[in-house]
Amino acid sequence: MTQANRPPGGRPRRSCLAVPGSNPRFLEKAQGLPADQVFLDLEDACAPLAKEGARHHIVEALNEGDWTGKTRVVRVNDWTTHWTYRDVITVVEGAGQNLDCIMLPKVQDAQQIVALDLLLTQIEKTMGFEVGRIGIEAQIENAKGLVNVDAIAGASPRLETIIFGPADFMASINMKSLVVGEQPPGYGADAYHYILMRILMAARTYDLQAIDGPYLQIKNVDGYREVAGRAAALGFDGKWVLHPGQVEAANEVFSPSQEDYDHAELILDAYEWHTSEAGGAKGSAMLGDEMIDEASRKMALVVAGKGRAAGMIRTSKFEAPEE
Repeated sequence: MTQANRPPGGRPRRSCLAVPGSNPRFLEKAQGLPADQVFLDLEDACAPLAKEGARHHIVEALNEGDWTGKTRVVRVNDWTTHWTYRDVITVVEGAGQNLDCIMLPKVQDAQQIVALDLLLTQIEKTMGFEVGRIGIEAQIENAKGLVNVDAIAGASPRLETIIFGPADFMASINMKSLVVGEQPPGYGADAYHYILMRILMAARTYDLQAIDGPYLQIKNVDGYREVAGRAAALGFDGKWVLHPGQVEAANEVFSPSQEDYDHAELILDAYEWHTSEAGGAKGSAMLGDEMIDEASRKMALVVAGKGRAAGMIRTSKFEAPEE
């Protein structure tokens, strides 16, 4: 199986908006919000009696809605429930051509990803869809999933993201806190650092994106920015948003500043010129007071890539030095 038609560097996922699949009004409203990704939820956001109807609401919304510019994802129920297979079959058979990824929650081992991959392949072949185009997002929500995250990340070429699910994770390890994403009382350091870094290392090993989970105090945008900033500083690509008021904050936090974006583009231009014949074919050179080399180029590619994905426009231009 190949990763068919996957965008280079991954799709933008600065803001990943959760939308209850059982609420047609929310499904319609989400289409007009500036989130990079929207995931239509069949799991925790849907009561058990509403799940079957939600599948059909989601199919209708994917087929008839305008999701221009957004990555379209459906979160199904986890494999320990009896809903999962029917979630996948109904949604993918009904709207597979208008769907980018399936999100699988509470992933505990690699075989759960393999099973979803196999089911998607069978549906795609049956329906005549392009095999391998629909991606998978894996959500890590307990200790077992974190311990197995390396194997999970390498389980399928369909995988695009590894996601931290803080609420269930906190419960699974008996963390002493009732505020999702906030630091537990009595611990002076960052209680989430190991978890986030563990997920990030597994994701980057397999060239996947790493996404932070939700912040449930939806009216506390400053608190959201602080928690999102922690993940962004480590190198995460985005964070869930549960309320329209969090979307702008996520897009800002996970985008480079204008100054950093301009500087990254200047490094790329300067390095390209200095390593060319016209620039003297140098391995390293000066950009103002800064020495740049191949390592600088790699770092600049990351920042420039995020800026381009965010639609940022340069405000400076590289000029070759005079002889």
